[in-house]
Amino acid sequence: MIRNLLAGAIALSFALATAARADTVKVGIIAPLSGPYSVGGKMWETTVKAFQKINGTSVGGHQVEVVWKDLADINPAQAKALAQELVVKDKVQYIGGLFFTPDALAVAAIAQEAKVPSVIFNAATSSILDKSDFLLRTSYTLPQVTVPAAKYALDKKVKTAVTLVSDYGPGLDAETAFVRTFAAGGGQVVEKIRVPLKTTDFGPFMQKVKTVKPDAIFVFGPGGPPTYAIIKAYSEAGLKQAGIRFIGTGETSEVDLPGIGDAALGLETALHYSPVHPSARNQQFIKAAAEISPSTIINATAVGAYDGMTVIYKMIEATDGRPDGAKALAAVKGWQWESPRGPVKIDAVSRELVQNVYVRVVEKDAAGKLVNREILTFDMQPDHGRSPELRAAK
Repeated sequence: MIRNLLAGAIALSFALATAARADTVKVGIIAPLSGPYSVGGKMWETTVKAFQKINGTSVGGHQVEVVWKDLADINPAQAKALAQELVVKDKVQYIGGLFFTPDALAVAAIAQEAKVPSVIFNAATSSILDKSDFLLRTSYTLPQVTVPAAKYALDKKVKTAVTLVSDYGPGLDAETAFVRTFAAGGGQVVEKIRVPLKTTDFGPFMQKVKTVKPDAIFVFGPGGPPTYAIIKAYSEAGLKQAGIRFIGTGETSEVDLPGIGDAALGLETALHYSPVHPSARNQQFIKAAAEISPSTIINATAVGAYDGMTVIYKMIEATDGRPDGAKALAAVKGWQWESPRGPVKIDAVSRELVQNVYVRVVEKDAAGKLVNREILTFDMQPDHGRSPELRAAK
């Protein structure tokens, strides 16, 4: 009798433990699947499928189900509502995605309240992670890539510069980081231009730059059509012919290069990834993505999603599929791995990604295709936006 009771208790304990383990772990991804930035959202879809093609659709016996939510444009109220829906209705254990800073900031409160680890695939304002202990990032921050851009400009003997940035969080981060670093190295920013986020005509601004005659223009655009328009305006204003260098971050997107054409040749950017990064892991990713969707063009937006899924898989493994946000975060703080972009690490304190930043120049490859060729590496850069100097400069 006692033996039967004991066996029954053990069986009940096992059943309860098994019930606590999720046979299926749901991951919610908020992405621009429609609207003006849908290229990025579709790229994430392809990337997630490529990641699972390479790494499988299960972790430690738990099937991973991805639940997609469409957020077509910047809309913090809708972003928050979608995050609530993912947590309450869809019962996700992790959230990923978030293309723009205002949307990521809106989701931070949900992540904190529900204790749901939320991995930012793109939004790049430095201060976002301060808003919740359950946020981390696998993209980059603007200061992280802009400080190397400014140092590169100084190395190239650029003495004067104009900054032109979109007037919202990431643009202001970029402006602050460039001005501070460039000035500290002896450079002079002769004009600071901030343009509304939805600006489409950059011709007047480029004419102003041409009049000022700096050695270089440092640019930050939000991606998509506005950034395409910036490069077109730079070319049409004859700034390259006037000897004014174009230095940016992600403005020479592989998505836009075919449409921009030879006007992009020679443009210089500092960023954390190029699809032609020379590594076996990157070639594996590019091959898998092409097999999933031959028409999808991969750029730096994609690798944020790839590594976002890498981190989520690590957290699922560490928690054995159980919903334990604190344990999940603890498992990846300080974690290092090899990404398609190169070596990366989650900073144990800030939860930011520490990574290489590459100076890239637009060239033609052997087939005549425009590519961002990596020519210089700034090894394992932290989020420079967390430095006291840059925080004080804001």
